[in-house]
Amino acid sequence: MSAGKADAPKGSLRRRIFDIIQIGNTEDFVSRAFDWFIVIVILLNILVMFLATFDALEPFYGILHIIELATVGIFCVEYILRIWTADLLYPERTAPRARLRFLRSFDGAVDLLTILPFFFLDGFIVFRMLRVVRIFHLFRLNAQYDSFQVITHVLYEKRNQILSSVFIIVVLMLASSLCMYGAEHDAQPDAFRNAFSGIWWSMSTLLTVGYGDIYPVTAVGKFMAICIAFLGVGVVAIPTGIISAGFVEQYTRSGHEAETFRDLSEVGEVLITPEHELCGLRLDEIRQDYGQEVLLLLRGDLTVLPRPMLRAQAEDILILRSKRLVKRGKKTRLR
Repeated sequence: MSAGKADAPKGSLRRRIFDIIQIGNTEDFVSRAFDWFIVIVILLNILVMFLATFDALEPFYGILHIIELATVGIFCVEYILRIWTADLLYPERTAPRARLRFLRSFDGAVDLLTILPFFFLDGFIVFRMLRVVRIFHLFRLNAQYDSFQVITHVLYEKRNQILSSVFIIVVLMLASSLCMYGAEHDAQPDAFRNAFSGIWWSMSTLLTVGYGDIYPVTAVGKFMAICIAFLGVGVVAIPTGIISAGFVEQYTRSGHEAETFRDLSEVGEVLITPEHELCGLRLDEIRQDYGQEVLLLLRGDLTVLPRPMLRAQAEDILILRSKRLVKRGKKTRLR
């Protein structure tokens, strides 16, 4: 290891702590138990945050505060341990750079924003709203599993198409807001004061079925509202279709790759001798009569692409795919 980069022997305490707090280490029972423990702590912390909003539970606020204090304390300990072992997470960096890299990462930012609102200016509404960040802890726990990785991969792969669809939605929303302002301003000056007053209506109409707090009363406004509502159905379907197609492509690709690796076990090589039963047969006859698919034909120094009417000759080598291939000697022959 290069100079300046910290390392920890396999038997050291820091290495053991790092192995335990790493998410998704299924081979280590202690690490797996720690993952479940953190999941329970996160869910408990979020539950306390929700229960604290009920006025009827005011007599239990003291107990809820103690539970919140305990769970935040666990978050603090975990955060400190992750900073301490950050150089093992990023072994290509020096210890200070590795810790800085962790602090700037998504995991580090979520951990920090989870802790800060409890200790600093808890009465300010901005810091109270930051408590919502605790929910993102669940994303961090799920990030190591295949299902979540498929979702993130699809969203990243289709990011350009999704951004394009969002741009179309924004343009339609602004255009519909201007249209409704022009049609309804004179009839409802309080509801449609300016062009931006219709954005709430256009957003609720394009993306949902409308809330009914703002609605058109003129004939022209109602007609445009019908058109905009129909457009909204198509607008919502655009990103949904893109993401759905991405999932289909991802699972199809995964299935094709798995099938490709399975096919490798069914591929064999056959040397055609003058007395071989396949000698003189056409490739389509070999496929029909023997159930062998010729993938490639090697004839001397030539590599010949398989054609149905091509005949197998002596000294040819056929690359076949079949479940009925067995090895005899140095070459694979048919049963």
